Amino acid sequence: MKLWLKFFLAGLVLVALAAGATLFAARQFIETPLDPASNSTVIFNVEPGENLFTVSSRLENEGLVRWGEAFRTYGRFRKATLQAGEFELAANMSPRQILEVLSSGRPILYRLHFPEGLTMREVAQAVNATGLTTTDKFLAACNDRDFLQSQGINATTAEGYLFPETYFFPRIPGQDPYPILKALLDHFRATVAELPQSKDPDELHRMVILASLVEKETAVPSERGTVAGVYANRLRVGMLLQCDPTIIYGLGEKFDGNLRRSHLQDPKNPYNTYVHPGLPPGPICSPGAAALQAASDPEKHDLFYFVARQDGSHHFSRSLREHTNAVIKYQRRGRPFPQ
Repeated sequence: MKLWLKFFLAGLVLVALAAGATLFAARQFIETPLDPASNSTVIFNVEPGENLFTVSSRLENEGLVRWGEAFRTYGRFRKATLQAGEFELAANMSPRQILEVLSSGRPILYRLHFPEGLTMREVAQAVNATGLTTTDKFLAACNDRDFLQSQGINATTAEGYLFPETYFFPRIPGQDPYPILKALLDHFRATVAELPQSKDPDELHRMVILASLVEKETAVPSERGTVAGVYANRLRVGMLLQCDPTIIYGLGEKFDGNLRRSHLQDPKNPYNTYVHPGLPPGPICSPGAAALQAASDPEKHDLFYFVARQDGSHHFSRSLREHTNAVIKYQRRGRPFPQ
């Protein structure tokens, strides 16, 4: 064999060995955790638009990968696109696993839950408790009339339109409240989409107001349609609604838990339905689907009064005399007004 051919073959062998060693080292890096014995986890945040260069450097600095540059090269080879959000990572994860989480895994989600019947401020406080945004930021968004109009909400605030449900959100850059508010409004619109009032923003708003009264007046599912029917009857004949929860809403933080006769007679409270005829100026809470359905199609009957029993249900009456007797029976110290 000629000498030059021997050198050429030897060179090929060396190149092959070097390539094999490089591939072996690369595979070892990709599949080997920095600290296999570690059980601790860290929350790693990827900002929107952040690239592999900064992410790989931070991974190395936070003790999650051995070489940031090698991780960056691996990510480019995989043509990985990083997601924004918070991710739970650990030093016992291999670089391959870390890249999979950052590129196709699910960011940490924060649970937001609030029940039916909360006011807008109470919902804002529930949002604040998640840490996703602040009470003030969320309330400011809820009072953004231009945004509400863009979402098909014909109201000055989002009161009544914050649909009660369980939601899950990733961490939002800058604690932006609008993605949260939009999700709540989207759920509301989806819930009322099949109701006839949904086609007319003004009719929809009146229905939401009525539904908020129904929501506050009874927690008994079977009574919602009946309560809605009582208020529909009163509105039809021009009777005052005389709804205690509207007065309490109008009092706001001034309400100390005791509803006094002076409160019932106060014309300065625009939500005083013992003085002001018709529906109150706006919703008084976030009604759920059942209350919205009841307000959309109130039960047809000839009842005009109701009073609470001791078990939380209500006695319904056709006449004031019957109602007065029910008040004496179920609330001996009560007053002859509908509750």
